[in-house]
Amino acid sequence: MKVFRGLPNAQAGAPCALTIGNFDGVHRGHQALLAHVRKAADTLGVEAAVMTFEPHPREFFAQLSKDPSRAPTRIANLRDKLQSLAQAGIDRVIVEHFNHPFASLAAHDFTRKILVEGLHVRWLMVGEDFCYGARRAGNVQSLAQAGKEYGFTFATMDTVVLDNMRISSSAVREALAQADFNLAQRLLGHPYSMSGHVIHGQKLGRSLGFPTLNLRVAHQRPALLSGIFVVQVHGLGLQPLPAVASLGFRPTVDNTGRVLLEVHVFDFDESCYGRLVRIEFLHKLRDEQKYNDLATLTAAIQQDAHQARSWFAARNAHLAKPSVKPTAATDRI
Repeated sequence: MKVFRGLPNAQAGAPCALTIGNFDGVHRGHQALLAHVRKAADTLGVEAAVMTFEPHPREFFAQLSKDPSRAPTRIANLRDKLQSLAQAGIDRVIVEHFNHPFASLAAHDFTRKILVEGLHVRWLMVGEDFCYGARRAGNVQSLAQAGKEYGFTFATMDTVVLDNMRISSSAVREALAQADFNLAQRLLGHPYSMSGHVIHGQKLGRSLGFPTLNLRVAHQRPALLSGIFVVQVHGLGLQPLPAVASLGFRPTVDNTGRVLLEVHVFDFDESCYGRLVRIEFLHKLRDEQKYNDLATLTAAIQQDAHQARSWFAARNAHLAKPSVKPTAATDRI
């Protein structure tokens, strides 16, 4: 998959079947839309393309208004989003810098300069509530008219529903805020995880007897997830490794306000600096707390590790149970 940082870009301008959006989390609703794009691209013999934005438009406007609370929490970082788009069969992604000039584009200029002259769109699909251009003046009706004017096919896709619930990034955020990882997995179509490169930390965990892999977490203000979690780590071996993790601001030992993901992998003590790993979240143990001293913190970490090991033991015992084959009598009931 080819990734381009904005337009104009001659290489990003080959004819395409396109969709546009933030695609935060690339949930099952997004996946259904991307499948339509892939099919249309194959039919037309063009590339399947996605235009997305960085930062999230609502982040941009939150900064502009000096009101951080208006910014949405991020489900996924850009790396994970691009990986999900590649897995969906997308050939080309344009990551458009959402800034003041871009936000000020009139709807008709967005259509002509970006879609037609920049991307040479042949086929376009968006969600039914899609808006674009300065002051969100453009909508699906104006895009349908633009398709007739400029000669591209335009379509919208209805909202995807799961058990009478609209699948959306907001629904995924709500599930994660409640640490409902089972619901998040149903909405996403896969377990929730974060990826990142292992960085050097303060080595405090090692001195306390719990060495950790440290990953810096971007776009976590306000925090989507915070607390102590049972997790498993992908990327350090053939199988995911069981672990316990702390995600948050480390109030006992750090006052910088940085969000950090610290992962203690059980029975593992190899140097992993620079490695790209993926942390899969399984269960929340408790909220983050501030302790008066390191001795109290160490005791809490020991308890967290014990609970996480117990969680894995219970899960493995459940998975190891043989399924009971129905008897002939049961079959007749």
